Amino acid sequence: MTREEFQQILKYAVDMRASDVHLKVASPPSFRIDGVLRPLQTAPLKPEHTLEIVRLVLERARSHLEPDTINDADVAYAYPGVGRFRVNIYRQRGALSLVMRTISDKPPSFESLGLPPVMRKIADQARGLVLVTGATGTGKTSTLAAMVHHINQNQPVHIVTIEDPIEFLHQNIKAWVSQREIGSDTENFSVALRAALRQDPDVVLVGEIRDHETADIALKAAETGHLVLSTVHTPDAAKTIDRLLALFPPEEQLLVRQRLADNLRATVSQRLMPRADGKGRVAALEIMIVTGTVREWLLEMTKASTVLDIIEKSRDQYAMQTFDQCLRDLLRGGLITLDTAKAAATSAADFVRALHFD
Repeated sequence: MTREEFQQILKYAVDMRASDVHLKVASPPSFRIDGVLRPLQTAPLKPEHTLEIVRLVLERARSHLEPDTINDADVAYAYPGVGRFRVNIYRQRGALSLVMRTISDKPPSFESLGLPPVMRKIADQARGLVLVTGATGTGKTSTLAAMVHHINQNQPVHIVTIEDPIEFLHQNIKAWVSQREIGSDTENFSVALRAALRQDPDVVLVGEIRDHETADIALKAAETGHLVLSTVHTPDAAKTIDRLLALFPPEEQLLVRQRLADNLRATVSQRLMPRADGKGRVAALEIMIVTGTVREWLLEMTKASTVLDIIEKSRDQYAMQTFDQCLRDLLRGGLITLDTAKAAATSAADFVRALHFD
């Protein structure tokens, strides 16, 4: 495959508003559009095609990696005038394949993502830990980028981001933004996060909390007066706390609950729903703000349903919301259909019943 043919595929993907491009041996190039994978009506790719694409990507990314040594790799690829892509290269059945996530040239705003006003209040925290959670492909990186963009527009602070790879590029506006990429700029999240604390940061973005060491350093950063933004691959607030605790040995978990109660500021859990008009997807959010009541729950860790009750009852005072409350808002706003809302709700029957009383 020539460079021109490869770039034509990417341009077409951007024109079609595809979120991902799949380039896999024995399959035609495929685009994920509005959550559905759609193959192009072309011949299947051969091993030599994907090998050449990998070489083109590595050349543009100025990567030191050699195709023959790759089993799994993450890099960023920029096509000037078209867009940026987060690229995962992987080997399957001995051949190389790629998945390329499209990234906007400009950081998103809260408005462009359809996020509620409370997100500004969360991003304006002076210190503490804020976690954006959800499954892969639910827009966590975009939400974090919008938070960094908001801070960049409004505060004269030093923001250090640690990403794998760098996706959205942030230019200095009111803040100073230092962006570091795993692999090319630093070894891993924990090493970079430890180093970031010596770089006079006010805000630290960690692309993902994956292990005990990263979680511990992130909490220490929050404890020492920094605002730490990160992601966890969990579906909601309760599971997020469970996942963080599980990263620590049992004998430390009581102390970790205390540290979370003192330093966690909010969790924002995301899902993407198909829009009623068929034009893209819209985010449904569960938002938990850490209030005194939530701190008590964090310390006691009673049954998971308790935190849902707290979130549901705190909507008017603190702008928290459960997924079901958000789904009702989206439905009443005409953004999603009833079938979509029922399918995503915790209980379809309870959801419909609540429509008549909320």
